[in-house]
Amino acid sequence: MAQSALVNRHMPVVWRVAFRMLRDRQEAEDVTQETFLRAWKMLPDWEDRAKFSTWACTVAINLCRDRLKKKKPILMDELPEQTDLALRPEQALTQKQARARIAALVDALPERQREALTLCAFEGMGNIEAADTMGVSVEALESLLARARRKLRLELAGESGASM
Repeated sequence: MAQSALVNRHMPVVWRVAFRMLRDRQEAEDVTQETFLRAWKMLPDWEDRAKFSTWACTVAINLCRDRLKKKKPILMDELPEQTDLALRPEQALTQKQARARIAALVDALPERQREALTLCAFEGMGNIEAADTMGVSVEALESLLARARRKLRLELAGESGASM
């Protein structure tokens, strides 16, 4: 019963982190299952030194890193977000293209910057929790986030200046 509640509470976050890292639904599901299999093996010896969510995301990120080292990254054509049906077709297309471009820019970030951005911007983790998850200091996390955001801003500003 407690295990089921633990899975129901934390699986969505673990899956989203894995999906954003791997950009593959099946791989994300595999990483999520592996994360919770490891949790069950560790649960009897679990100590409350860290939050379960932090530990689970750390395990998921490490599993994702292992998988990414074994194969070339596959970029998605689109983000798994729904298009606003109230938009006109040309607006929907522009929005879809913008999301795809931002996803490609995020995918092109160095691994640690992408991880920091995923945890903080997409998963809404605070800096302390994200730093714990990544195994870095809060200052190092903030530096990773600043570099990632600066790089994204420069890339997006360069594109808008080139299209004028």
